[in-house]
Amino acid sequence: MIEVYTDGASKGNPGPSGVGIYIKKGAQHWEQSHYIGEYSNHEAEFIAVIKALEWCQHQFSDEIVSCRSDAKVVVDAIEKEVVRNSQYQPYVNQIIQLAAVFPYFFMKWIPEKQNKHADVLARNAIAKGRY
Repeated sequence: MIEVYTDGASKGNPGPSGVGIYIKKGAQHWEQSHYIGEYSNHEAEFIAVIKALEWCQHQFSDEIVSCRSDAKVVVDAIEKEVVRNSQYQPYVNQIIQLAAVFPYFFMKWIPEKQNKHADVLARNAIAKGRY
């Protein structure tokens, strides 16, 4: 099983944004940090999951994926396959499509304190991307 931790961050809402992805498989781990441009914080959170699933699709398409996020709106939207704000529905649809590749895909909400690694990566992406 692959454990995927994602976080999105924005400096302003909208504003310069970044995503952080931390992936664990047993004793191995990988991390990614991407500056994504000007987005709202919620959009950055959705984009973080998308980028993580795209990477996992190329590396671990035959694995069970357990994705964790501290963004309740993202977790709820993915679990229900619909989001109250229709602006975010294309992100939800893309995540559902990407997740369908894996034998099993789980989305789980975690507290911020359990997602610090992905948070640091997302914030570093903003700092590196703006300068």
